[in-house]
Amino acid sequence: MTGEARPRRADAQRNRERILKAAEAVLARDGMSASVRAVAQEAGVGLGTIYRHFPTQEALYQAVIVDRTRRLLAEADTPSPDPGTAFFTFLDRIVVDAARKKTAADLLAGAGVDPKAGTADVSRDMRQAIERLLTAAQEAGAVRPDLRMPELLALLSGACLAAERNQWSDELRRRTLAVLFDGLRPRD
Repeated sequence: MTGEARPRRADAQRNRERILKAAEAVLARDGMSASVRAVAQEAGVGLGTIYRHFPTQEALYQAVIVDRTRRLLAEADTPSPDPGTAFFTFLDRIVVDAARKKTAADLLAGAGVDPKAGTADVSRDMRQAIERLLTAAQEAGAVRPDLRMPELLALLSGACLAAERNQWSDELRRRTLAVLFDGLRPRD
């Protein structure tokens, strides 16, 4: 035995993915009143199947947060012929995602669980993805050359916090980010 985790069977992997998708939908629909029973019903699986994959409700909701972030990271790795568009599109997606993740984070915090527990790797990966996109956009001349990661992360954090706390409409998000993104573009 090498100590490595065995790969999941294909059916077990499909069940896990179905459960995560269902949990995300139930959280979006029910918010703080979301239950594992509702997730099981949405996923079309029994409670035992959920608990085989996720020993607690908190573990399930942490997995939802990590899964959402991994899917977002996959978007950052999609090749794009236009680094500027890729950069600004990804920042917009982060702000959209922030409001959706808030429900799961609130559930975890309400249960006394740190919503960031187990997310250190994906947080690091997210910072690296943003930095790669920033560098590419700067090299393409689409983003001002004096913008650095600390300032970008501060601006992005502020936009995410405002969007999640105030439940921005799509229109308000587009207008607000248009102003922010204009400030990130090179000056003439």
